[in-house]
Amino acid sequence: MKKLMCTLLLLPLMAMAQTNETLVIENVMLTVNPEKIMEFEAGVAAHNKKFHADGPYGARVYNVLNGKNAGKYMLIMGPLPWSAMDGRPSSQEHTDDNNTNISKYLTPEVEVRYMKMHPDLSNFSKDFEINKVSVFMIDVKRFKQSEFIDKVLKKVVKVYKEKMPDQLYGIYSNEMNNMDGMDFAWVDFFDSSSWMARENKFMQQFEEVHGSGSFKQFLADVEATTDGDRTEIWVLRKDLSGANAKIMAATPK
Repeated sequence: MKKLMCTLLLLPLMAMAQTNETLVIENVMLTVNPEKIMEFEAGVAAHNKKFHADGPYGARVYNVLNGKNAGKYMLIMGPLPWSAMDGRPSSQEHTDDNNTNISKYLTPEVEVRYMKMHPDLSNFSKDFEINKVSVFMIDVKRFKQSEFIDKVLKKVVKVYKEKMPDQLYGIYSNEMNNMDGMDFAWVDFFDSSSWMARENKFMQQFEEVHGSGSFKQFLADVEATTDGDRTEIWVLRKDLSGANAKIMAATPK
């Protein structure tokens, strides 16, 4: 299936007004040699500030805090349309800097994913600064993507819109087929870790929106369309990023 992440995370959505093309973000999961963390961080910070400071090629770096990827770094570039990919920084100076100051401190384990943004399902209704993100990753069954979107995803979006209108979130899907088993990402943005301790009223809120007894059918639809899920918490490293943390409000057309 497909792999996601996302990230999600994460996006100057103002770019949506400038193109009718689908926007994607490039997610690169980096594993650093534990003996070379200081050298890597110095190198990636300088590289991003020189070559990926703003615009569609702006890059942000996150620390992954939990799960199988704990301790790794997520580097995210974009959002940008596919037509802009060939214009990414590729000078010899860029390549030499990357090889000298970043790549030599990495292990061979690198994962790259391209995540399609779904602005019609997301909520970026006000300006904010990225701090922490909760990335909920979903493994969708083969040939069940449309059913998952209609019977699961859109119903959750409706609950958020009616019961949690101030919660900012982005929804992303993997552009590439693969067997990794992670196809969609629901990315919640938050500032304080106390957000993690909030009371879970989702079942109650779901039935208030969709009707009494509807949650049982929702669980059946989740079981019928997905093979599992997992959550990772990422924290933005402003010091390692080129692009700033500011995200501008965007209203889907």
